[in-house]
Amino acid sequence: MRSFRPSGGGPRSPHTRLMTATSLPALGLRCNAGQFALLVAINGLVGGMVGQERTVVPLLAHDVFGLTGFTVVLSFVLAFGVTKALTNLAAGALADRYGRKPVLVAGWLVGLPVPLVLIWAPDWGWVILANVLLGVNQGLAWSSTVIMKIDLVGPARRGLAMGLNEAAGYGAVALTALATGFIAAQAGLRPAPFFLGLAIVGLGLGASVLFVRETRGHVALERAGAAQRWRTVAARSTFRDPTLSAVSQAGLVNNLNDGMAWGLLPLFYASHGLGIAEIGILAAAYPAVWGLGQIGTGALSDRIGRKRLIVGGMLVQAVAIGMIAITATFGAWLLAAVLLGLGTAMVYPTLLASVADVAAPSWRGAAIGVYRLWRDLGFAVGAIVAGILADRAGMPFAIGAIAVLTGASGVVVLLRMRETRPGSEPS
Repeated sequence: MRSFRPSGGGPRSPHTRLMTATSLPALGLRCNAGQFALLVAINGLVGGMVGQERTVVPLLAHDVFGLTGFTVVLSFVLAFGVTKALTNLAAGALADRYGRKPVLVAGWLVGLPVPLVLIWAPDWGWVILANVLLGVNQGLAWSSTVIMKIDLVGPARRGLAMGLNEAAGYGAVALTALATGFIAAQAGLRPAPFFLGLAIVGLGLGASVLFVRETRGHVALERAGAAQRWRTVAARSTFRDPTLSAVSQAGLVNNLNDGMAWGLLPLFYASHGLGIAEIGILAAAYPAVWGLGQIGTGALSDRIGRKRLIVGGMLVQAVAIGMIAITATFGAWLLAAVLLGLGTAMVYPTLLASVADVAAPSWRGAAIGVYRLWRDLGFAVGAIVAGILADRAGMPFAIGAIAVLTGASGVVVLLRMRETRPGSEPS
């Protein structure tokens, strides 16, 4: 009597194995170069949505709406940070559940009204509303491009992938901050600078709908084991895993000082007599170095490891912010902006790559969402801390206090984080 073999239970033929292999997408930067380059360009447009505000909106608060208290002025950064942080958390889970492309397209749809609201805002409350929408736009669109690039390249080139992604985003922040500063100097704070935002959101939505392909299938090549529950991922990323918790706090402090730079530094420079064009140069120099530098630092972290770049970057940021607080000339501030950009470039893509190193493919989207929740809550914390300290003790004191906090964050990483680069040591 012949024994019965269940279908699919025995060895597969060479033809079956070939069909299975060729039906799966390939991992790697070179074989996915076209789609990867498109996502880099789209993330540049995502960054441009933030850049349209970096020079102009803090000056709108003072010159158009007549706001004087720093805590009130920084409320738009607070609204942006809280909304973006919560949306990041949702975006990671939604990307795992429904796919990356729908999340990206939804982000652009939410971002459509932002430039129009900024143009027509009759009072400061409408500017806050625009930044709530901008936070949702950034949380959905930026998170999905991050996850899609990680899907495409696989484990070996994560640092480079994140460097290119963040370089595009923050390079565009710099370019649009510079452009809107010069436009505002020539044509006023409204409406001309925000016409650039209208063009950006139209291009981003169109390219995402027409040309982006879903990448969730690439995760099947890495996936091993069942998906972890979201609560487990959140607890591990926040406090249970020393490496992930160290990374999360560093991300929060990094964006805390960026929130201060966004909302407070233009007013600090203006208080020393700088014009809009000069403020635009300073507002652009920091994200320009940050953006371009990430191309090299992300790839460097694939070679020498993540930890030393994160620790060094936080300390360089601390020195740069301290320089801004204690100097009072355009040249010194420009040098400090370059150093701040360099320190942030060392940190930003490396933190993301570290999360991707530690997280398994089955819960990577959720882990990135939790990390980006804590990181972008830094905008809100920075707005609150910088605003309160500036109102009570002056802007130089507020800036100096954030420099000290940034340095302390680097020490936390030094003490708690292990090296995560694949192949560096056992997990």
